[in-house]
Amino acid sequence: MQSQTYPIGVIGGTGPQGKGLAYRFARAGHRVFLGSRSPERAQEAAQELGARLRVDRAVTGTSNATAAEVNDVVVLAVPWNGHAELVEGLRDELAGKIVISCVNPLGFDKRGPYGLPVSQGSAAEQAAALLPGSRVVGAFHHVSAVSLLGDAEYLKDEDVLVCGDDAAAKGVVQELVRTVTGRTGVDAGALRLARQLEPLTAVLISINKKYKTHSGLAVTGLTRSH
Repeated sequence: MQSQTYPIGVIGGTGPQGKGLAYRFARAGHRVFLGSRSPERAQEAAQELGARLRVDRAVTGTSNATAAEVNDVVVLAVPWNGHAELVEGLRDELAGKIVISCVNPLGFDKRGPYGLPVSQGSAAEQAAALLPGSRVVGAFHHVSAVSLLGDAEYLKDEDVLVCGDDAAAKGVVQELVRTVTGRTGVDAGALRLARQLEPLTAVLISINKKYKTHSGLAVTGLTRSH
């Protein structure tokens, strides 16, 4: 069970990943603000999730700027295309916040998905460079949006890998992972390791296509609190 609840902003909250994470967070008792370039779309998505949760005011639809400004924990669940411009535009609103990046820079061609090169190393590292006043943590890269929006209480067969350079911020995110898996997230090391984690998503997409499933990752050999 979550030891503490937070008001959480989700930038790009109308996309599948953002909406799925918002659903899990709100279901665990967190107050969620869905952000979008279109507040109207965000409000529609919030109403949809609220009806499913059967809890009034559990999810609020708003602009990306408001979702960033009014919350202490903010998730970046936006497409890679336009990522730098959007994040830089929210620098002031995100100052002092824990910012969770689940962005995966991927390309697609006839051979399937693949990781795109990022000059800073990864999307999470780019966000950290653009947000010097924020504490950026990488997490939730490999969890299927379909699974997040599913009816299972927890995704018990999966782990969420968490990377970051701020130990306290990383600890908050590891606890927040309980909303998805029912146990703490796995400390995967420094933020620079996001450059390995993000393109790994392309492998899972290939597996999903081959086996017609929604695959995830599990780390063996660990003893963690539930």
